[in-house]
Amino acid sequence: MAERTMIEAIRMALGRALADDPDVILFGEDIGIDGGVFRATDGLIQRFGSGRVRDTPLSETVIAGMAVGAGATGLKPVAEIQFMGFLYSAIDQLANHAARLRNRTRGRLTCPIVLRAPYGGGIKAPEHHSESAEAMFAHIPGLRVVIPSSPGRAYGLLLSAIRDPDPVLFLEPKRLYRAISEEVPDDGRALPIDRAIVLREGADVTLVSWGAMLTETRAAAETLGEEGISTELIDLSSLKPIDRPTIRTSVAKTGRCVIVHEAPLTAGLGAEIAADLAEHCLTGLLAPVRRVTGYDTVMPYPRIEHHYMPSTDRIAGAVRDVMAFA
Repeated sequence: MAERTMIEAIRMALGRALADDPDVILFGEDIGIDGGVFRATDGLIQRFGSGRVRDTPLSETVIAGMAVGAGATGLKPVAEIQFMGFLYSAIDQLANHAARLRNRTRGRLTCPIVLRAPYGGGIKAPEHHSESAEAMFAHIPGLRVVIPSSPGRAYGLLLSAIRDPDPVLFLEPKRLYRAISEEVPDDGRALPIDRAIVLREGADVTLVSWGAMLTETRAAAETLGEEGISTELIDLSSLKPIDRPTIRTSVAKTGRCVIVHEAPLTAGLGAEIAADLAEHCLTGLLAPVRRVTGYDTVMPYPRIEHHYMPSTDRIAGAVRDVMAFA
């Protein structure tokens, strides 16, 4: 079985969805002839034709509106937004229409759309190309938010998102697009999009992260293991809904938790997880919940972006702090 990068696994999942379901269509800026800015759709227009893989005008508002209209009338559109920083103009369609359609029609209509968007920093991109605003979208009722962390999970989660009857924002950590490879069978097997996964079992501290930040978090877990600190590592995967039972069960076992995300600290998703643990696991906590995050500022320009993003040292330092708490 051939090894695939994340971008190849995403392309494979899109091809599988198009082949399996004639109602699936793709559209977005430059996704047809050029194959997308990161080549996620490379070759699909040749396989499936311009009727199902379409280039659009340079307008995220138009793309989101087209998706809502197509989804409400029986199609299953997968729309690409070139970078997460361009998603803001699509919020109106997502919040006021896509996410409300089931409720507005009392279940008569659904909106089975997927909006794909590369997100996060780490590739030395310019402004508006390195956003991590996932918490903003996770706040919208009726909208699922999913972030894969590996090629295999990207394949299975994207298929599940496309098959879901409700709107899904599928955020792709572009720093991982070509960073790792693994064997990914093109078997059409979807993964549940509402469950976290325990990547590593441990006894002393629970680490919760998602997307590209799992790279540094996993590295910190390895370093801490050499010091005799046993960490349990959770890949959240689904940011809306959050798999709260998996996190609570882990923290009930370890008594400590460190949450890691690239997005800014204030009102980031880590705050929601920490609040949930305070509400449901307080008597079992042996130390305050810690967050290791980006800063409350715009992602800096390429030369200093590495200072903004949580590092292995920052994560390991936070774990040592909660272990030393008395």
